[in-house]
Amino acid sequence: MYLPAHFAPSQPEALHQLIRANPLGALVMHGADGLDADHLPFELDAAAGPLGRLSAHVARANPLWQRAAGGADVLVIFRGAQAYVSPSWYPSKHESHRQVPTWNYEVVHAHGRLSVCDDERFVRGLVARLTRAHEAAEPRPWKMGDSAPEFIQELLGKIVGIEITITALTGKSKLSQNKSVPDRQGAADALDQRGQPALAEAMRKTI
Repeated sequence: MYLPAHFAPSQPEALHQLIRANPLGALVMHGADGLDADHLPFELDAAAGPLGRLSAHVARANPLWQRAAGGADVLVIFRGAQAYVSPSWYPSKHESHRQVPTWNYEVVHAHGRLSVCDDERFVRGLVARLTRAHEAAEPRPWKMGDSAPEFIQELLGKIVGIEITITALTGKSKLSQNKSVPDRQGAADALDQRGQPALAEAMRKTI
């Protein structure tokens, strides 16, 4: 990933935060048939090892876990807020007419070694934690105990757990840091008006 210094997040904690806020990752693996990608919601354990560990589950019918049964080097891409940025949103454009369109975004690339966890206890614990995390904002959060035990047991048998020990973690926050403060503020205001508050807030944090 091309990464100019002014677009590189300075703290690993910021990368972990982006993963937690955007847990659906694109898991990219190179196999016998070439590159392939699966889109999975991940759990991050930032305290596991120097850079953290990612956990997820896949359908037992998904060949990914069989291809990686002996371990595999993978890349997981997490994408945060993103949007088109018009040069007209920069105040300086109207003075010098020396601005062009761009696209602002936040991403994290997590490289690591994938291992398979075909274990009912692991999968049950992972599903329970993911459910608690993503149901927390609901007025009446769903929990596994709401369903019949035999139904949950049947479904757990149809999925397989995976873990990825992160060996390299790279982020890119392209938020107009190479522009002046007034230009960044102008673009952030325009994004707010167009229903992109998350990206606007991320840009304001660079000011």
